[in-house]
Amino acid sequence: MIRPILRYGEQVLHHPARPVASLTPEIDALIGDMIDTMYAAPGIGLAAPQIGAPFRIFVVDISIGRDPDGLIVMVNPEFVERDGMQTEQEGCLSIPGFDATVIRPKRVVVTGLDRHGVIHEREGTDVLARAFQHEMDHLDGTLFVDRLRGIKRDLIVRKIRKLSRAGKW
Repeated sequence: MIRPILRYGEQVLHHPARPVASLTPEIDALIGDMIDTMYAAPGIGLAAPQIGAPFRIFVVDISIGRDPDGLIVMVNPEFVERDGMQTEQEGCLSIPGFDATVIRPKRVVVTGLDRHGVIHEREGTDVLARAFQHEMDHLDGTLFVDRLRGIKRDLIVRKIRKLSRAGKW
């Protein structure tokens, strides 16, 4: 089921998500909804808080569904390694219409459970590393604009507030 994606300003997006205690049928259904919602958006990643579920779960597919083996599901993910640096434009399904240059690690290793409870360790470089870091940020209550400083951040936040006041956000 495709769920609405929450936008910047919704409280669940600005607070750390809680670990998943057990992989129940409800959690499996949530993961299925996250996958459907990510592909429908379309996006390359989605974290559970973005659809209002305050759990440490994310899904990523940098192929946007073109590679049958491209889907990655991580429950209770943790970073094992992060190194290097890349600077690229980044956007977010929860902040539609806005993007900015964000500094991220060039390479990351993440460990977590898949939707069946099997532990996996995944390495990502470049776009995949960026996607892992972006989704992990969501699980920590951070959005990409929170990583910006100065006028760029202020401009985006002011525009969002203006759109919100006008009922267009």
